[in-house]
Amino acid sequence: MTTATHRGIAPVRALLDNGAVVIAKRSQTTPAVTIHASFAAGTAFDPPELPGLAHFVSRTIDRGTPTRRADAIAEEFDRRGVSLAATVNRHALSLVCTCLVDDLQAILALLADIVMHPAFPPDEVGRRRGEIVTLIRQDEDNPAVMASEGLLTDLYGSTHGYGRRPRGSVASVEAIDRAALERFHAERFAPGSFSLVMVGDVEPNAAIAAAAAALSPWRAAAPPPLRLDAVIPRPGRRLRVIPMMNKAQADIAYGFTSIRRSDPAYYAYWLMNNILGQYSLGGRLGDSIRERQGMAYYVFSALDANVIPGPLTIRAGVSPANVDRAVLSIDEELARLAADGPTDAEMAESKQYLVGSMPRNLETNIGIASFLQTVEFFGLGLDYDLRVPELLQAVSRDEVHEAARRTLVPAHATVVVAGPYAGQPA
Repeated sequence: MTTATHRGIAPVRALLDNGAVVIAKRSQTTPAVTIHASFAAGTAFDPPELPGLAHFVSRTIDRGTPTRRADAIAEEFDRRGVSLAATVNRHALSLVCTCLVDDLQAILALLADIVMHPAFPPDEVGRRRGEIVTLIRQDEDNPAVMASEGLLTDLYGSTHGYGRRPRGSVASVEAIDRAALERFHAERFAPGSFSLVMVGDVEPNAAIAAAAAALSPWRAAAPPPLRLDAVIPRPGRRLRVIPMMNKAQADIAYGFTSIRRSDPAYYAYWLMNNILGQYSLGGRLGDSIRERQGMAYYVFSALDANVIPGPLTIRAGVSPANVDRAVLSIDEELARLAADGPTDAEMAESKQYLVGSMPRNLETNIGIASFLQTVEFFGLGLDYDLRVPELLQAVSRDEVHEAARRTLVPAHATVVVAGPYAGQPA
């Protein structure tokens, strides 16, 4: 086992003999420890014929092992005042909980049993299948979800790992059986695809030793890395309407593919997005469309630079009568930023905002744990929290302007509108 430590938030990272990564950070704000376990087993790993499989695994992995029934696992967590949350995104399936320091060893042993030996009992699989089908039907009745998922499908394609619906469809979920869950677990869950972060009132080396004791029996070959094709943007503007005429609000999802997280231009894009639709009440978009024109219930932009060029999305919720005006206003704000670039004041304020938000994001154990998982996933280095300010301060106004010119081209936008709207957006 090898370890490394750094300044800043000063985590300690260890690579266990079986290939698992363990990171520990001491935080004495509460007498508790947050555990954030993550596997390279997100929705992008779903087989094309079974979309929703990773999500299904996240809903069933804690429902029993060969030596523990689901009710026994739940009772053990409850007895220690612990709530286990399972989440899944494109690249990772994560299990997160917080326990008292005195319970750390016992909870790590329980988590190790859950992730190494899930039984996927047939009755639990059937029960969870019904719950997932209900969630899918709720999504299909939600204009915001339909617009957002529709945009990603149009940007990446329905069979691409970034374009598939994360929960799958009713048909695919009905086709997922216990054998499929076991196969996905066997293929994707291994020490070499696993990172464990612990943040709390425990000495880092002691936490790492406790994790090593729980995980040492785990021996499995590392799964192959995910291969995802980068999508070449199609020329021209694409528009799609998903009619949901029984709803009161229309939701707009407007976007482009952007850049990889590893691209040196990431920090210019980060600032550009903050200026466009994130800072304060929603940046330029919020100031124009929500505050001055008063025609959006919400409006913001989000940048998801990822392993491949991820989406830059603009979201807005509006009255059906305002769809055309809202889309036109988005076009105008994007064209203005691409033509003129940011102001010096926007550059200074956005840098101050992003640098200043980092300490706030690292005030809680769960905030630190999530940050360290991101650092580990993208290979940013354990001193990344120290380097962010200088990385942002080094970005010039011209670099942000170039990012806007390259990406914010309304003539190349993909636009999806879901809700009680029958026309075609401008």
